[in-house]
Amino acid sequence: MQRVSEQAILPRFRNLSGGEIIEKAEDDLVTIADREAETMLAEGLAQIDPSLTIVGEEAAHADPSVLEYLSGDCWIIDPIDGTHNFAHGRAPFGILLARAAGGIARSGWIYDCVSGRFCSAHRGGGAFVEGQRAVSRPTGETPPVAAISVIFLDPARREQVAEHIAPHYRTVETPRCAAEQYPRLALGQNDVSFFERTLAWDHAAGALWLEEACGRIARPDGSAYRVDEWDRPGLIGAASPALWDELAELYAKLD
Repeated sequence: MQRVSEQAILPRFRNLSGGEIIEKAEDDLVTIADREAETMLAEGLAQIDPSLTIVGEEAAHADPSVLEYLSGDCWIIDPIDGTHNFAHGRAPFGILLARAAGGIARSGWIYDCVSGRFCSAHRGGGAFVEGQRAVSRPTGETPPVAAISVIFLDPARREQVAEHIAPHYRTVETPRCAAEQYPRLALGQNDVSFFERTLAWDHAAGALWLEEACGRIARPDGSAYRVDEWDRPGLIGAASPALWDELAELYAKLD
């Protein structure tokens, strides 16, 4: 991950031409660095374990049938998480990798390209930052800190969030980067957050890492997050089970 960051990503940070940034969909960008990084990561992972199929964000965009592999044994790649930030010349952005089996993330890795922070987790084996065990801790603030993004919500949903959820928290903007948002939930910066889109490459590594750090991540109805339910909306993350319960109760009031 460090090598890919140094060779394919950082040399183009604040150094992209207009033709090297493409809008895949509204507010959804891809750059030449995303594509080159995904190719390099896929090649490296194939050498580590060629028996696993590879599900990369850009490969899946080009061929949606790739998503079918999420139910089996696979690597999941987000070559640049936070592409919107990267394309606009600002941090944070990072690389997300996960290994999944049977629709469940088994291992996950989060690399911050600018700071070099490296987070890892293995199911049942704990979460780590720079090799040191990570144990989730709330901010201790009253009211708790909620990172809420309304980018992917329709206007009616935004009004409901403003009415039913926002008044109970000190709200802050999300960093538009799951590789940064998940660590914030465990490292005493944010208490809760919720995600409307739950694409596997955005959440597989971070959700596992938060869970192994003794925070809580689950669907609003309490069911576990699965990487092969990529088109199912709604995911709540929290620094503790109690904080999760509080937000889930409020979330249930949304239509």
